[in-house]
Amino acid sequence: MISRISTSFLLFLISIGTTTSFACTNLIITKGASSDQSVMITYAADSHTRYGTIAFYPAADHKPGDLCEVYHYENGRLMGTIPEVTHTYSVIQLMNEYQVAIGETTFGGLDSLNSQPGAILDYGSLMRIGLQRSKTAREMIKVMTELVAQYGYATGGESFSISDANEAWIMEMIGKGKYEKGAVWVARLIPDGYVSGHANQARITTFPFQKTNNWNDPKQTVFHAPDVVSFAKKHGFYKGTDDSFSFSDVFNPLGFGGARFCDARVWSFFRKISKEIRDNQDYTNYVLGKFNRDPKNLDQSQNPNGFVSNRLPLWVKPDSPVSLQHVMAAMRDHYEDTPLDMRNDPGAGPFKSPYRWRPMEFVVDSTMYLCERAIATQQTGYSFVAQSRSWLPAPIGGIFWFGVDDTDGCVYAPMYCGIRKIPESYAVGNGSMITWSETSAFWTFNQVNNWAYSRYNLIHPEIETYQSQLENQFINEVKVVDQQSLELNKQNPSLASDYVTGYSVFTGNKLVSDWKFFYQYLFMKYIDGNVKNSDNRKLLDNGNGKNIPKAPTQPGYGKEWERTMIQGTGDRLKVPKGQK
Repeated sequence: MISRISTSFLLFLISIGTTTSFACTNLIITKGASSDQSVMITYAADSHTRYGTIAFYPAADHKPGDLCEVYHYENGRLMGTIPEVTHTYSVIQLMNEYQVAIGETTFGGLDSLNSQPGAILDYGSLMRIGLQRSKTAREMIKVMTELVAQYGYATGGESFSISDANEAWIMEMIGKGKYEKGAVWVARLIPDGYVSGHANQARITTFPFQKTNNWNDPKQTVFHAPDVVSFAKKHGFYKGTDDSFSFSDVFNPLGFGGARFCDARVWSFFRKISKEIRDNQDYTNYVLGKFNRDPKNLDQSQNPNGFVSNRLPLWVKPDSPVSLQHVMAAMRDHYEDTPLDMRNDPGAGPFKSPYRWRPMEFVVDSTMYLCERAIATQQTGYSFVAQSRSWLPAPIGGIFWFGVDDTDGCVYAPMYCGIRKIPESYAVGNGSMITWSETSAFWTFNQVNNWAYSRYNLIHPEIETYQSQLENQFINEVKVVDQQSLELNKQNPSLASDYVTGYSVFTGNKLVSDWKFFYQYLFMKYIDGNVKNSDNRKLLDNGNGKNIPKAPTQPGYGKEWERTMIQGTGDRLKVPKGQK
């Protein structure tokens, strides 16, 4: 018998589009680094063809002989089948009922390792199946690595964030290409009290080599493929000593793009929370592509292979505890108040837009230039903050804060990990990238964001105010829902699941309805270059009760951009003195 889960997964693949995109961002916050002792990971799924929805896979029992169909995450092709396990856990998108969550960013790596004949599992299938079979982050790593060893790895290099209610890990993996079956990989536990992140550039450099992977030893903080070094040496990818082997530098050699387009996003997050990163010019030089190759790295470790020595650390300790709101704000970053701030160069236009339309690189007079790649970007399909809380029963403790479209203009809605149903507005099949739906969260948020792009510094402040109001409201509501759910859980866990399901579904659908009205308000207020008067998101009339607005303001382009407009035009735009 073929697993019913596979059919749902195929629909999910169709809904998200099928274009590979090296353009995602993950942030990782450990229990000791967060203000409420929760573990958090984030993920922005960025692609110009990705449609944002929440896939749902209910828990299920399986009989001996049942098979799970494996569809390629990006192109929807049936890759093959693997045996089902006796029981699979409930999963909402990328978090399961035990508060285990995962995110990824693609780094690609060596071209010769990006294709493996006969392999069944790509990174997306691996994440989904791993969540259905794991109760902890460590178990997730074990399940994923055993699966690729048995069935092969049909994708390029990936960095994974993997978390549960107590721990957060980063795991990096790349296939063995045509040389051998499976993959080489390294997983490292983020030390408690620290934060980490990755953004399409492999981040794990050197690591303590382990003789064995003792999955049951809570003191073991590094797991890796036993042949991770020997494979690289065997096939000529590395010639140095075992002790100085760097996973990132060997399998994803660092170039200008890896620093400027990728690690710069991690740097921007780190510098917000760490004075050490903020004040160290070496790290700023690194993300600008100014590499050092000193005999010692910045942490004073030896660098005998001459790798880049001023690259970012894998993790940093924040100056103060990081809150959920801080994490959400970090996902909305455009390099504001950094040397890469996009709001003040001519590309920002008259309305200080921190966005640049693609392509990211362009050539003028035989010289190549770039557009910055920030965490917040217009092509995000969906994003989340997965929050795991150890002091609550698992179905109540995990909250999948989910948003669609650009993180800068999304609102993160709370979806408890133990829910049994998805809000219609976010459900797979409700619209697509080429099919409009009036009840779709994705299209509703896109309307607001794309309208804001037209005059960012005028329209976006209103979005930010309402966004903050709603998210703070949800955070306060969650405190009440937690308590009610705990009381119900004492009577019957099923009652608690019903309760959090009802809350999540109602909240998600109401948010989309409210945001639709918000779009209508913003559209009416800012049409035709004017700005109508309003109060608390209500347009004001002229006092005569005839639905005629007060005379709108006309802010124009601003003096700075007006000077830009007249450059190079000579006297064409000049009004002769004494004439109007």
